[in-house]
Amino acid sequence: MHIHILGISGTFMGSLALLAKQAGHSVSGCDTNIYPPMSTQLQENGIDVIEGFSADQIRAQPNLFIIGNAISRGNPLLESILDQGLPYTSGPQWLSDYILPNRYTLAVAGTHGKTTTASILAYILDEAGLEPGFLIGGVPQNFGTSARLGTTPFFVVEADEYDTAFFDKRSKFVHYRPKVAILNNLEYDHADIFPNLDAIKTQFHHLVRTIPSSGLIVTNSASLALKDVLDRGCWTPTIHFNSNDGFHLRPNPITNQTGIFLGEEDLGVLNWDLLGEHNYQNALAAIAAARHAGVSPKQAIASLKGFQNVKRRLEIRGIKNGITLYDDFAHHPTAIAATLAGLRSKIGSARLLAIIEPRSNTMKLGVLKDALGPSLNIADAVYCHAPENLDWDIHSALATLGQRAQIYTTVDSIVNAILQDARPGDHLLVMSNGSFGGIHEKILHALP
Repeated sequence: MHIHILGISGTFMGSLALLAKQAGHSVSGCDTNIYPPMSTQLQENGIDVIEGFSADQIRAQPNLFIIGNAISRGNPLLESILDQGLPYTSGPQWLSDYILPNRYTLAVAGTHGKTTTASILAYILDEAGLEPGFLIGGVPQNFGTSARLGTTPFFVVEADEYDTAFFDKRSKFVHYRPKVAILNNLEYDHADIFPNLDAIKTQFHHLVRTIPSSGLIVTNSASLALKDVLDRGCWTPTIHFNSNDGFHLRPNPITNQTGIFLGEEDLGVLNWDLLGEHNYQNALAAIAAARHAGVSPKQAIASLKGFQNVKRRLEIRGIKNGITLYDDFAHHPTAIAATLAGLRSKIGSARLLAIIEPRSNTMKLGVLKDALGPSLNIADAVYCHAPENLDWDIHSALATLGQRAQIYTTVDSIVNAILQDARPGDHLLVMSNGSFGGIHEKILHALP
């Protein structure tokens, strides 16, 4: 089958393209503003990508078009597909129909940590010899790819609550019907499609309704929003993490090591390279889910010493003249604060310079603007890009930071400011869910 994917450079759709290719299909696609790591993966796998959405792409006569959720009515290729009555589907529906049947699906949902937790879970299963398939919205460095079919029934999927397609406004994850579901956390996000937190809770409860009674829900006991979701009705056994009666952390005051416990049972110490309390919680969730698949918690903990984080999650992009540059995907205030805290725990009192782009649809709408300044408080200096389409006052949002916050309208002006301010020993943390105009390469190239 020849499949043509509209919006192929998105993390989900690009990963879907890799699965389709591995399943033996002929795959092509189209998009705009294609950048690594997805562009690199597609190229390495021999998947042809066309720039733009010209209607003449239908001349290739694909058997099926898969429409990404970023594609809207008015798109010339989509309009041509509709006018000619050509077969199309959504990415989540194709995954459900062609990849997930008869699989032992483990889905990772939540506002934050989906990519990292899904990567941890896939790694634990793989180290246990279960050879899972997976679809993850990033590139786990242990695997070097965001998706693979796997050789066993086990399949890990990052379960996004964003909508499915222009014709299907349900969350993506309702299509997956998992055996095991991790509910990592739940906050208000995606303000472009959800009017409030209750609307997102409803979608999460739709997911809960699809999980069988023979399955498992792993949920964060610290989230009142998730408690509300489960209180609406739950038909599946539930285990908590971040709770004394479930999986939780206990620091040893003598050794200063972090122990993992299930109730009162000491499961061992997690020794790995990831930073931050939030990543320990991600690990707890993954360990709990892997237990249902037959991997003992002690085995899972031991295996994680070899886990490497996902690209664009506190990834060191380069070190020049004693200045270290990191890249991170953080774009929600909660994630920004957690990422900064994680890095601070590593570098101690060294100077931490945060470089941020409020690029997500939620941030552009200004819904979380009041939380942005406090989320950056741990940084010694903040350099913020103010996009042209920002309709709220970013100066007011960052006013609590005083002179530590500087706002710029262009990427090049931020680079110039960094060149003036940065000095050996500094740690520069770039946070954006996009390419940020290639700012990482520009900074590294400009540093002496």
